[in-house]
Amino acid sequence: MVQWGRGRSKVETWLPDVAWRRRRDWPWLDRAGARAVRIAAWIKSQLVVEAAQGRLFPWLAVAFGAGIATYFAADREPIVWIVLLVAAVFVVAAWLARRSRYFALAALAAAAAAGFATASLKTARIEHGVLARPMFAVTLAGFIEVREERERSDRFVLRLDRFEPARVTTDTLPKLERVRLSVKKGTAPAVGSYVELKARLSPPFTALRPGGYDFARDIYFQRIGASGFVLGAIKPLAAPESGGWWLGYAVAINSMRDAIDARIRQTLSGDARAIATALLTGKRDAITSPVNEAMYVSGLGHILSISGYHMALVAGAVFFVLRALLALIPSLTVGFPIKKWAAAAALVAAAFYLLLSGAEVATQRSFLMTAVVLIGVMVDRRAITFRTLAVAAMVVMLLAPEAVVHPSFQMSFAATLGLVALMDRDRPLFSTADHSGAARAALWGAREVAILALASLIAGLATMPYAAFHFHRATPYGLVSNLLAMPIVSGVVMPAGLFGLLAMPFGFDGVFWRLMDLGIGWMISVAQWVAALPGAVGRVSAFGMLPLLLATLGLIVIALMRTPLRWCGALPILIGAALALVTPQPDVLIASDGQSVAVRGSDGKLRFMQTKKDAFAVKDWLAADADARGAGDATLAHGARCDAAGCAVRTANGGYVTIAQRLNAFADDCAKAAVIVTALPPPAGCKALVFGQDRLNETGSVALYVRDGAFVVDAVKPPGSSRPWARRAQATSDSNDAAVRQPTSRPTDATPSVDSLSPEDQ
Repeated sequence: MVQWGRGRSKVETWLPDVAWRRRRDWPWLDRAGARAVRIAAWIKSQLVVEAAQGRLFPWLAVAFGAGIATYFAADREPIVWIVLLVAAVFVVAAWLARRSRYFALAALAAAAAAGFATASLKTARIEHGVLARPMFAVTLAGFIEVREERERSDRFVLRLDRFEPARVTTDTLPKLERVRLSVKKGTAPAVGSYVELKARLSPPFTALRPGGYDFARDIYFQRIGASGFVLGAIKPLAAPESGGWWLGYAVAINSMRDAIDARIRQTLSGDARAIATALLTGKRDAITSPVNEAMYVSGLGHILSISGYHMALVAGAVFFVLRALLALIPSLTVGFPIKKWAAAAALVAAAFYLLLSGAEVATQRSFLMTAVVLIGVMVDRRAITFRTLAVAAMVVMLLAPEAVVHPSFQMSFAATLGLVALMDRDRPLFSTADHSGAARAALWGAREVAILALASLIAGLATMPYAAFHFHRATPYGLVSNLLAMPIVSGVVMPAGLFGLLAMPFGFDGVFWRLMDLGIGWMISVAQWVAALPGAVGRVSAFGMLPLLLATLGLIVIALMRTPLRWCGALPILIGAALALVTPQPDVLIASDGQSVAVRGSDGKLRFMQTKKDAFAVKDWLAADADARGAGDATLAHGARCDAAGCAVRTANGGYVTIAQRLNAFADDCAKAAVIVTALPPPAGCKALVFGQDRLNETGSVALYVRDGAFVVDAVKPPGSSRPWARRAQATSDSNDAAVRQPTSRPTDATPSVDSLSPEDQ
């Protein structure tokens, strides 16, 4: 409270003396000053509460993840030893400041530096060759490490033992460790086999538009340096040496997964079989596109990714069933810790489920959280939910820092953070006191429905920014679909699958697969019904990284803070939403191969020119533009004129963008077109902005924005950038580069739709 007397208050000294001579004329200054002091004192008291003992650890995980994200935002690869030295300095500084009032800030800075160093070290540790240009009829030999069954083809990862180009070359061959190859459906070799084959190889698939999902980065951390498809027959050979313990483990797990799929296949077929296999083994590539799309549009796609929900059901079922069985023996109940025994058995079951399901990021996080809870039971310690989540996040980021920039990690932890925050502040929604038994039963059902609805709502809101950013969609009816489907999945599908696994060795598993079939049939029906509702596909235009970062900051503040200050997190969320809505969309999009070009017409929609069919790029660009048209829509080419010499389409401002396929096309194009895309050498003095194949090889796909009569070029690989998974060749000087202005920041970010994060030929 400000005291106005003979002496001046702190607030009073902030204004000129003349103001205080007339303070009687300004009574509102007294009230405003007093209010400001009270607010400042209240904020300080709330910050003291937030900084209480035990509140810092979750924020350390956030800072660690922020450091990793900063690493991936760099244009060039950092120098590892300098990064490690800086991180060590920050850690030592934080330790020295442990008794200081600045310890929290020092610890957060040290965690961020450690995250940056962890990502840098991981990249340096797995460094391997990446193919820079296509190669044809290459002879490859090696071990099959991974095999994937897909809707229209199969795919496998080959660990190379021999790499021979079709002809002798003076170029230095990249030191490839692994390649990923597509093959005709049903012909992929078994995991662990040693084979020889011929293949056509291509460089890793880069983003289809600036800011888009970087497939090359994704497979680089899987130690894959090229992708392609098999030419001819695959020859099995005798292995010259052992494949190592890791290959032996992969063979054992894959054999187990194949055996489970084979038993399910004897009873189920089609999408029911594919979904049952996905829920138990994590192999979800065989689900047909229409059902897969309906699952994600309806908001039920999270069921297909093994995460905390599935892990909790498996561990919880084993824990409670085993504890109940042990409790039937009085001597054990009295003299032995059967609760701890049950927790240990549940932990083993959860670990087995982790290995069986492929150990994806969401599954790792789920297992780690489950393990912390079960270990807490075994050592008589209560698990602290936010700390549990923070421990899981730290372990995942230490083992796989690249997961931070993957949609699975972001959506999984966002949903879990929202649910943990809900449970941490949970109060009974309904009281059952002073009611009859029937009333309590009815009230219990209402309470469970309300909790399920609230949990679905919170998880949906928490993951909405990431679904919009990565997949350009929202799920307006997600609450409805989850309320209709989740009770059946929890009560029928997953328990039947678990009992089916237990009954397999004894041959009584058929009845459980049929029960799964009934539950999965209901789930598919709900997904398809919801997906067909008006407005079910909430399309969102692509937006930049800044809105996503603001939304993430707001979510973290609201979830982790305990005082009313947490509602300050709503401000960055609102600002991020506003920025996302006003993000400009590109006027021209050019694919990295130069054979697909999209131009925005006067009606605001994209018009496409293609010299070869590329439905994948078209689908991605339409999704990022929130355009409901499909890749085969006849209206996509409206306004585009094509002949043997090339194609042309008019831009919104009256100019032309052309694809020149013959030399005689340059005469008109250089005189009339604003942009020319070609694989041919343009004539000297061409006035248009030319994107030749050499230039596109350097930049990758590009987006053009019309600003003040000139084109702003935004490239997947901008000038000066070079990362191990996306090395950029030295740019060549073009005579028409004067018409180009490089933006200081990327105006857009986008990624492929949810079912195209793994392109068919990658």
